Amino acid sequence: MRHGVIPGSRGAVRPLRLFGDPALRAPCEAVTAFDAELARLIEDMYATMYAAHGVGLAANQIGVGLRVFVFDCPDDEDRRHLGHVVNPRPAAADGVTVRGPEGCLSLPGLEAGTPRYDHVVIEGVTMTGEPVRIEGTGFFARCLQHESDHLDGGLFIDRLAGLRRRRALRAIRRAPWAPSAGAEE
Repeated sequence: MRHGVIPGSRGAVRPLRLFGDPALRAPCEAVTAFDAELARLIEDMYATMYAAHGVGLAANQIGVGLRVFVFDCPDDEDRRHLGHVVNPRPAAADGVTVRGPEGCLSLPGLEAGTPRYDHVVIEGVTMTGEPVRIEGTGFFARCLQHESDHLDGGLFIDRLAGLRRRRALRAIRRAPWAPSAGAEE
């Protein structure tokens, strides 16, 4: 039996920002106020991630330029990792580089084989300012790197090259949600 509140159960689902929105390309600012507003943001992020059937969500994906992300993501052994990180910073990214399928809630329907390290360690703090260290391997490591990239204004398509990149940009231009000016190059 659960004795805690399910993350996101008290949150509001916020609109997702889609490719072409400037909020996705702007580096996020460090969180300095650990207050009820930050707690509400994190709760809303969980609610939005679950409503969109995602495994991770960065604050700028809902238009908030703060260094925060949430996750509910399995690793390659199907162990569930649930949490959030405020002001994350990479402590380690190593191991083999694995090309695997990757998508994004801000680029709905698009997926591409994207290279990522198979092991990563992220350090930061919780919503109350307590230190946190998160280690991920496999798919969970991919998730942590993906969300960290968002906070720096990056998207997974930035890690693509050659034919994979051209195909992704073509798919974006054809997508019903694509910006009217066309995909970024």
